[in-house]
Amino acid sequence: MKFVLYNLATAKEAWADEAARLYSQKISHFNSFEIQTLKPKKSSRDEAAQKKKEESELILSSLSNDDFVVLFDERGKSFNSIEFSKKIEGILSSSKKRAVFIIGGAYGVSDEVRSRAQLVVTLSPMVMNHLLAQTVALEQIYRAFTILRNLPYHNS
Repeated sequence: MKFVLYNLATAKEAWADEAARLYSQKISHFNSFEIQTLKPKKSSRDEAAQKKKEESELILSSLSNDDFVVLFDERGKSFNSIEFSKKIEGILSSSKKRAVFIIGGAYGVSDEVRSRAQLVVTLSPMVMNHLLAQTVALEQIYRAFTILRNLPYHNS
């Protein structure tokens, strides 16, 4: 199974690029993994509803019918790292060819994207920017693999 992280980030920061590179490399030791940045159209803050709609359509058009979809959203279900690792284990044992992890846009995602996800997870009840959300998501995916492999990374 391949793991793919979709993000809609438009900002670039050296620290976030380095974190993405580092965690992608670490995760790839356990499982096939890549980050795909979906390129939304540029629009102003006054067009929030339209931007959310267009970004959601972009996400949905990038998914395959057979994907296992995990949406990271502040309104999702909260898991500790052990519980999240068990979710990852379940995804790995599914018959799906690809697991797609989604970090939505600044205005969230449509109900269609939310309903397409088999799992909606909050990284925090606080809202965070895309770069930080991506770093946290990557670290938790990596942590889940180390827990599943009983490696000395996670301290209970």
